[in-house]
Amino acid sequence: MTKVAVTQMSLGWDIEANLDKAEGTVRAAAAEGANIILLQELFATVYFCPEQNPKYFDHAYEVEGHPFLGRFADLCRELGVVCPISFFEKSTNAYFNSVMIIDADGTQQGIYRKTHIPQGPGYEEKFYFNPGDLGFKVWDTAFGRIGVGICWDQWFPETARSMAIMGADLLMYPTAIGSEPSNPSYDSSGHWQRTMQGHAAANMVALAASNRTGTEHVNGITMDWYGQSFIADGTGALVAECGDQEDRMAMAEFDFDAMRRERASWGLFRDRRPEHYQTLMRLS
Repeated sequence: MTKVAVTQMSLGWDIEANLDKAEGTVRAAAAEGANIILLQELFATVYFCPEQNPKYFDHAYEVEGHPFLGRFADLCRELGVVCPISFFEKSTNAYFNSVMIIDADGTQQGIYRKTHIPQGPGYEEKFYFNPGDLGFKVWDTAFGRIGVGICWDQWFPETARSMAIMGADLLMYPTAIGSEPSNPSYDSSGHWQRTMQGHAAANMVALAASNRTGTEHVNGITMDWYGQSFIADGTGALVAECGDQEDRMAMAEFDFDAMRRERASWGLFRDRRPEHYQTLMRLS
Protein backbone atom coordinates (compact mmCIF):
# COMPACT_ATOMS: atom_id res chain seq x y z
CA MET A 1 0.00 0.00 0.00
CA THR A 2 1.11 3.55 -0.78
CA LYS A 3 -0.05 6.49 1.32
CA VAL A 4 -0.48 9.74 -0.61
CA ALA A 5 -0.73 13.16 1.08
CA VAL A 6 -1.99 16.46 -0.29
CA THR A 7 -1.18 19.67 1.54
CA GLN A 8 -2.19 23.31 1.42
CA MET A 9 -0.56 26.36 3.00
CA SER A 10 -1.01 30.11 3.28
CA LEU A 11 2.15 31.98 2.31
CA GLY A 12 3.75 35.42 2.43
CA TRP A 13 6.73 37.27 0.95
CA ASP A 14 9.23 35.85 3.47
CA ILE A 15 10.79 33.15 1.28
CA GLU A 16 12.73 31.44 4.06
CA ALA A 17 9.59 31.29 6.20
CA ASN A 18 7.70 29.74 3.26
CA LEU A 19 10.41 27.13 2.73
CA ASP A 20 10.48 26.35 6.45
CA LYS A 21 6.70 25.97 6.42
CA ALA A 22 6.86 23.65 3.43
CA GLU A 23 9.54 21.54 5.08
CA GLY A 24 7.50 21.35 8.27
CA THR A 25 4.47 20.27 6.27
CA VAL A 26 6.44 17.49 4.57
CA ARG A 27 7.80 16.36 7.94
CA ALA A 28 4.30 16.31 9.45
CA ALA A 29 2.92 14.26 6.55
CA ALA A 30 5.81 11.80 6.73
CA ALA A 31 5.25 11.43 10.47
CA GLU A 32 1.68 10.33 9.64
CA GLY A 33 3.03 7.67 7.31
CA ALA A 34 2.78 9.42 3.94
CA ASN A 35 5.01 8.00 1.18
CA ILE A 36 4.26 10.54 -1.58
CA ILE A 37 3.67 14.14 -0.53
CA LEU A 38 2.39 16.92 -2.79
CA LEU A 39 3.06 20.61 -2.10
CA GLN A 40 1.32 23.41 -3.98
CA GLU A 41 2.43 25.36 -7.02
CA LEU A 42 5.22 27.96 -6.62
CA PHE A 43 5.22 27.68 -2.82
CA ALA A 44 8.48 29.59 -2.30
CA THR A 45 6.75 32.95 -2.81
CA VAL A 46 3.43 34.66 -2.99
CA TYR A 47 1.78 33.88 -6.35
CA PHE A 48 3.15 36.89 -8.21
CA CYS A 49 1.27 36.43 -11.50
CA PRO A 50 -1.73 38.74 -10.85
CA GLU A 51 0.42 41.53 -12.30
CA GLN A 52 3.06 41.80 -15.02
CA ASN A 53 6.20 43.01 -13.28
CA PRO A 54 9.74 42.21 -14.47
CA LYS A 55 11.11 42.24 -10.93
CA TYR A 56 9.61 38.82 -10.28
CA PHE A 57 11.99 37.22 -12.76
CA ASP A 58 14.52 37.57 -9.94
CA HIS A 59 12.81 34.56 -8.30
CA ALA A 60 13.75 32.25 -11.19
CA TYR A 61 16.87 30.06 -10.92
CA GLU A 62 18.72 27.50 -12.98
CA VAL A 63 18.43 23.89 -11.80
CA GLU A 64 22.20 23.69 -11.35
CA GLY A 65 22.95 25.30 -8.01
CA HIS A 66 19.29 25.96 -7.24
CA PRO A 67 18.76 27.60 -3.82
CA PHE A 68 16.27 25.08 -2.41
CA LEU A 69 15.95 21.96 -4.59
CA GLY A 70 18.93 20.44 -2.79
CA ARG A 71 17.31 21.15 0.56
CA PHE A 72 14.21 19.19 -0.40
CA ALA A 73 16.29 16.40 -1.93
CA ASP A 74 18.05 16.03 1.44
CA LEU A 75 14.68 16.11 3.19
CA CYS A 76 13.23 13.37 0.97
CA ARG A 77 16.33 11.24 1.56
CA GLU A 78 16.09 11.74 5.33
CA LEU A 79 12.38 10.91 5.50
CA GLY A 80 12.25 8.31 2.71
CA VAL A 81 9.45 10.09 0.86
CA VAL A 82 8.73 11.17 -2.72
CA CYS A 83 7.98 14.86 -3.38
CA PRO A 84 7.29 16.77 -6.60
CA ILE A 85 8.78 20.21 -5.88
CA SER A 86 7.41 23.24 -7.74
CA PHE A 87 9.78 26.06 -8.67
CA PHE A 88 10.27 29.00 -11.06
CA GLU A 89 12.94 27.77 -13.47
CA LYS A 90 15.38 29.83 -15.50
CA SER A 91 17.04 28.06 -18.42
CA THR A 92 19.37 30.44 -20.25
CA ASN A 93 16.89 32.94 -21.77
CA ALA A 94 13.75 30.88 -21.16
CA TYR A 95 11.60 30.78 -18.03
CA PHE A 96 9.38 27.89 -17.00
CA ASN A 97 6.87 26.95 -14.34
CA SER A 98 8.46 23.63 -13.40
CA VAL A 99 8.39 20.69 -11.02
CA MET A 100 11.37 18.58 -9.96
CA ILE A 101 10.51 14.99 -9.08
CA ILE A 102 12.52 13.93 -6.02
CA ASP A 103 12.58 10.23 -5.16
CA ALA A 104 12.71 8.71 -1.69
CA ASP A 105 16.50 8.36 -1.83
CA GLY A 106 16.90 12.06 -2.61
CA THR A 107 17.54 11.54 -6.32
CA GLN A 108 16.37 14.43 -8.47
CA GLN A 109 14.73 12.34 -11.19
CA GLY A 110 13.97 15.12 -13.62
CA ILE A 111 11.70 18.03 -14.36
CA TYR A 112 8.32 18.64 -15.92
CA ARG A 113 7.60 22.07 -17.39
CA LYS A 114 4.02 23.35 -17.40
CA THR A 115 2.55 22.78 -20.84
CA HIS A 116 -0.60 24.92 -20.78
CA ILE A 117 0.02 28.53 -19.73
CA PRO A 118 -3.05 30.59 -18.73
CA GLN A 119 -3.56 34.28 -19.39
CA GLY A 120 -6.30 36.34 -17.79
CA PRO A 121 -7.08 38.76 -14.96
CA GLY A 122 -5.28 37.52 -11.86
CA TYR A 123 -3.36 34.87 -13.79
CA GLU A 124 -0.96 36.71 -16.12
CA GLU A 125 1.29 33.71 -16.59
CA LYS A 126 2.19 34.17 -20.25
CA PHE A 127 4.24 37.20 -19.21
CA TYR A 128 6.47 34.99 -17.01
CA PHE A 129 6.50 31.47 -18.40
CA ASN A 130 7.43 29.89 -21.70
CA PRO A 131 5.20 26.94 -22.65
CA GLY A 132 6.80 23.71 -21.47
CA ASP A 133 9.02 22.07 -24.08
CA LEU A 134 9.59 18.64 -22.53
CA GLY A 135 6.19 17.05 -23.09
CA PHE A 136 4.27 14.96 -20.58
CA LYS A 137 6.26 12.52 -18.50
CA VAL A 138 5.96 9.84 -15.86
CA TRP A 139 8.54 8.72 -13.32
CA ASP A 140 9.13 5.40 -11.61
CA THR A 141 9.61 6.17 -7.93
CA ALA A 142 10.10 4.07 -4.83
CA PHE A 143 6.32 4.10 -4.29
CA GLY A 144 4.84 3.91 -7.77
CA ARG A 145 4.84 5.50 -11.19
CA ILE A 146 3.68 9.11 -10.99
CA GLY A 147 2.75 11.73 -13.55
CA VAL A 148 2.70 15.44 -12.75
CA GLY A 149 0.82 18.30 -14.39
CA ILE A 150 0.75 21.86 -13.09
CA CYS A 151 -2.43 23.87 -12.37
CA TRP A 152 -3.93 24.91 -15.75
CA ASP A 153 -2.79 21.54 -17.14
CA GLN A 154 -5.44 19.94 -14.94
CA TRP A 155 -8.27 21.31 -17.07
CA PHE A 156 -7.11 19.42 -20.15
CA PRO A 157 -8.09 15.74 -20.43
CA GLU A 158 -5.20 15.25 -22.86
CA THR A 159 -2.75 15.87 -20.00
CA ALA A 160 -4.22 13.16 -17.81
CA ARG A 161 -4.74 10.69 -20.66
CA SER A 162 -1.17 11.15 -21.92
CA MET A 163 0.28 10.33 -18.50
CA ALA A 164 -2.13 7.44 -18.03
CA ILE A 165 -1.10 5.95 -21.39
CA MET A 166 2.50 6.10 -20.15
CA GLY A 167 1.48 3.98 -17.17
CA ALA A 168 0.99 6.48 -14.36
CA ASP A 169 -0.42 5.00 -11.17
CA LEU A 170 -1.01 8.44 -9.71
CA LEU A 171 -1.65 11.83 -11.31
CA MET A 172 -0.52 14.86 -9.27
CA TYR A 173 -1.37 18.53 -9.80
CA PRO A 174 0.27 21.28 -7.74
CA THR A 175 -2.04 24.26 -8.12
CA ALA A 176 -2.74 27.96 -7.51
CA ILE A 177 -6.40 28.75 -8.09
CA GLY A 178 -8.87 30.93 -6.29
CA SER A 179 -10.68 34.21 -6.77
CA GLU A 180 -11.29 35.85 -10.13
CA PRO A 181 -10.52 39.60 -9.93
CA SER A 182 -12.81 40.32 -12.88
CA ASN A 183 -15.71 38.42 -11.22
CA PRO A 184 -15.28 38.33 -7.43
CA SER A 185 -18.53 36.40 -6.86
CA TYR A 186 -17.44 33.46 -9.02
CA ASP A 187 -16.33 30.27 -7.24
CA SER A 188 -14.79 27.62 -9.51
CA SER A 189 -13.87 25.16 -6.74
CA GLY A 190 -16.60 22.62 -7.48
CA HIS A 191 -15.91 22.70 -11.21
CA TRP A 192 -12.17 22.41 -10.48
CA GLN A 193 -12.60 19.28 -8.38
CA ARG A 194 -15.11 17.60 -10.67
CA THR A 195 -12.91 18.10 -13.72
CA MET A 196 -10.06 16.20 -12.11
CA GLN A 197 -12.36 13.59 -10.61
CA GLY A 198 -13.39 12.91 -14.19
CA HIS A 199 -9.75 12.45 -15.21
CA ALA A 200 -9.30 9.91 -12.41
CA ALA A 201 -12.46 8.04 -13.36
CA ALA A 202 -11.85 8.04 -17.13
CA ASN A 203 -8.32 6.69 -16.70
CA MET A 204 -8.93 4.57 -13.57
CA VAL A 205 -5.96 6.09 -11.77
CA ALA A 206 -5.57 7.84 -8.42
CA LEU A 207 -5.28 11.62 -8.49
CA ALA A 208 -4.03 14.22 -6.01
CA ALA A 209 -4.29 18.02 -6.23
CA SER A 210 -2.73 20.54 -3.81
CA ASN A 211 -3.91 24.15 -3.94
CA ARG A 212 -2.93 27.34 -2.13
CA THR A 213 -5.03 28.72 0.70
CA GLY A 214 -5.40 32.04 2.47
CA THR A 215 -5.27 35.59 1.09
CA GLU A 216 -2.35 37.17 -0.76
CA HIS A 217 -1.74 40.76 -1.88
CA VAL A 218 0.30 41.68 -4.94
CA ASN A 219 0.69 45.43 -5.51
CA GLY A 220 -2.93 46.21 -4.65
CA ILE A 221 -4.41 43.05 -6.16
CA THR A 222 -5.99 40.67 -3.63
CA MET A 223 -6.20 36.95 -4.35
CA ASP A 224 -8.19 34.58 -2.14
CA TRP A 225 -7.14 30.96 -2.62
CA TYR A 226 -9.86 28.43 -1.95
CA GLY A 227 -7.82 25.43 -0.90
CA GLN A 228 -10.03 22.36 -1.36
CA SER A 229 -6.96 20.17 -1.97
CA PHE A 230 -8.12 16.60 -2.46
CA ILE A 231 -7.43 13.02 -3.46
CA ALA A 232 -9.63 10.94 -5.76
CA ASP A 233 -9.56 7.20 -6.30
CA GLY A 234 -9.68 5.31 -9.60
CA THR A 235 -13.47 5.68 -9.80
CA GLY A 236 -13.22 9.46 -9.40
CA ALA A 237 -14.63 9.41 -5.87
CA LEU A 238 -13.27 11.92 -3.37
CA VAL A 239 -11.47 9.92 -0.69
CA ALA A 240 -9.70 12.77 1.14
CA GLU A 241 -10.14 16.54 1.18
CA CYS A 242 -8.62 19.51 3.01
CA GLY A 243 -11.53 21.93 2.89
CA ASP A 244 -11.46 25.69 2.48
CA GLN A 245 -9.15 28.45 3.73
CA GLU A 246 -7.10 26.35 6.14
CA ASP A 247 -3.53 25.10 6.41
CA ARG A 248 -4.17 21.38 6.29
CA MET A 249 -3.17 18.05 4.84
CA ALA A 250 -5.20 14.99 3.88
CA MET A 251 -4.18 11.43 3.06
CA ALA A 252 -5.40 8.28 1.36
CA GLU A 253 -3.92 4.83 0.78
CA PHE A 254 -3.81 2.96 -2.52
CA ASP A 255 -2.87 -0.50 -3.66
CA PHE A 256 -1.40 0.35 -7.05
CA ASP A 257 -0.92 -3.30 -8.02
CA ALA A 258 -4.63 -4.00 -7.48
CA MET A 259 -5.54 -0.83 -9.38
CA ARG A 260 -3.41 -1.90 -12.35
CA ARG A 261 -5.20 -5.26 -12.47
CA GLU A 262 -8.61 -3.62 -12.28
CA ARG A 263 -7.65 -1.11 -14.98
CA ALA A 264 -6.57 -3.93 -17.27
CA SER A 265 -9.76 -5.90 -16.63
CA TRP A 266 -11.96 -2.99 -17.72
CA GLY A 267 -10.31 -2.78 -21.12
CA LEU A 268 -10.36 1.01 -21.30
CA PHE A 269 -6.91 1.11 -22.84
CA ARG A 270 -7.33 -2.09 -24.81
CA ASP A 271 -10.35 -0.65 -26.62
CA ARG A 272 -8.89 2.75 -27.47
CA ARG A 273 -8.96 3.64 -31.21
CA PRO A 274 -6.22 6.25 -31.68
CA GLU A 275 -6.61 6.18 -35.47
CA HIS A 276 -10.00 7.87 -35.01
CA TYR A 277 -8.80 10.64 -32.70
CA GLN A 278 -7.29 12.91 -35.35
CA THR A 279 -9.60 15.77 -34.41
CA LEU A 280 -7.54 16.10 -31.23
CA MET A 281 -4.68 17.38 -33.41
CA ARG A 282 -6.73 20.38 -34.58
CA LEU A 283 -7.32 23.76 -32.94
CA SER A 284 -10.85 24.00 -34.34
